[in-house]
Amino acid sequence: MSADDELFLIGCGGPAPSPAPSAERMGFKAWNLARMAALGLPVPPAFVLGTAWCADPERRRRASLPATWEPGLRALQAGLASPLQFGDARGPLLLSVRSGAPVSMPGMMETLLNIGLCDATVPGLLRLTGQPRLVWDAYRRLVASYGEVVAGLDAALFEAPAAGLGAQRDERDLDFAELRELTRQHLKAFAQAAGRPFPQDPRQQLAEAIGAVLASWQAPKAVEYRRLHRLPDTLGTAVTVQTMVFGNAGGRSGAGVGFTRDPSSGEPEPWVDFLFNAQGEDVVSGRRSAQGHEALANVLPDCWAQLVQATHTLEQQLGDMQDFEFTVQEGTLYLLQTRSGKRSAYATARIALDMLDQGLISAEEALRRTAGLGPEQLSQRRVLAADGQALAPAALAASASPGVVSGALALDEAAARSLVAQGRPVVLVRRDAETSDIATLELAGGLLTQRGARTSHAAVVARQMGKVCLVGCETLQIDLAARRIQLGPLTLHEGDTLSLDGHQGQVYAGAVQTRDELPQALLQRLDTLRGAGKPGAGG
Repeated sequence: MSADDELFLIGCGGPAPSPAPSAERMGFKAWNLARMAALGLPVPPAFVLGTAWCADPERRRRASLPATWEPGLRALQAGLASPLQFGDARGPLLLSVRSGAPVSMPGMMETLLNIGLCDATVPGLLRLTGQPRLVWDAYRRLVASYGEVVAGLDAALFEAPAAGLGAQRDERDLDFAELRELTRQHLKAFAQAAGRPFPQDPRQQLAEAIGAVLASWQAPKAVEYRRLHRLPDTLGTAVTVQTMVFGNAGGRSGAGVGFTRDPSSGEPEPWVDFLFNAQGEDVVSGRRSAQGHEALANVLPDCWAQLVQATHTLEQQLGDMQDFEFTVQEGTLYLLQTRSGKRSAYATARIALDMLDQGLISAEEALRRTAGLGPEQLSQRRVLAADGQALAPAALAASASPGVVSGALALDEAAARSLVAQGRPVVLVRRDAETSDIATLELAGGLLTQRGARTSHAAVVARQMGKVCLVGCETLQIDLAARRIQLGPLTLHEGDTLSLDGHQGQVYAGAVQTRDELPQALLQRLDTLRGAGKPGAGG
């Protein structure tokens, strides 16, 4: 089948999709969106350009042509419950453009939100929403992300004006007038740096966004991820074009990422990061810190209950712990993604055994998931107190991946390579938890960041790679020029030894003593599963 036939619809109504969808042909992200929609879960409608469009430069070029995506856009608009139209000045439909390979590659490729917003459609969106803050926030986000992803501009170009205008305030605290001024500054910065104005034609925006998402398959971080995980370059990415929902629509809106179970310990409770009045990229980008699910449950209890029920349905139907993304728009829940979640070795064993006990998977599947896991893989390193006295941490942070590691402090890839060449283990310290650090993270034993959420893409990748990861260390300050950091009053220079305790979320200056603990109850349960223990043994 040719690439020309690789167009799929999700939640758009009409006849059954042709060709028959599959994860290989429409990408794993879109495949799971289609499965969620079929389960009756709240998924914004979408159309998908399949992975065949990523096969070579000529197909990628053709994928961005209107003749390729217009049929999908027409079907999407026809299936909407509202009369919104893409590019219409009075009732503008805005779109997100997302990547999605046949296998999960968290944060390795690009996403663009709010496509279709321009000077001509701003008044229409203002009229529809009655929320000038939402409109100007969405517009400035679009210009900044478009500059970075499509035009290849440095993200710092757009961060500097925001920092100046906000006077160190969180961008979510800016009012609509400040955001309008920020948008104007972004538009000016884009034009100066890109050598052309920001495109005011929504169809040009969509065409270039599709092209940029397909091009991100060849981005250095995506290529490195495939190398590390031995994935073939021929897989390709699909492009999902989806109706926008707005987590930045005020105090009853927000964006979140979560796991149906704790990905570090396997504890059977939801593990969620959430930001009010935010869009999804704020959580997963690694440039923002987030709150736990308690804030969402307290402010919007009905929405939280609906989310818990939805994720329970996903586990029941898909038979595995799920990593999901969602948006709440004015109290209404929308699911944007689900996939089998990356987890620690300990959580792998615990979740497989628990799901077997719950009847969600067979004994054969539990054996397959736990193959190769034994005392060496499941042993947990713990920090030892000195002379019976509890150690005093230099700082606290959110734990995104468990374990204990000590190593020389490195602030970038060059320093990490130099220290590794000297035979020293390394702890990477960065301002943000970003997936562009994947090559450096491979060299390091752990990652500590000033900002970022436990569920950011970089934290997910660190957990998958078995690296200790702490994020959102509020007392951490990094001085790249002086090659040093501050942990509150404590100063450490690059090369100094730093220790991370991923179990307790604690940071220590210097090396720490450790001991390895075996999870005897878990090992007993594994022995029983494998027929090596007494019937009924377990804990």
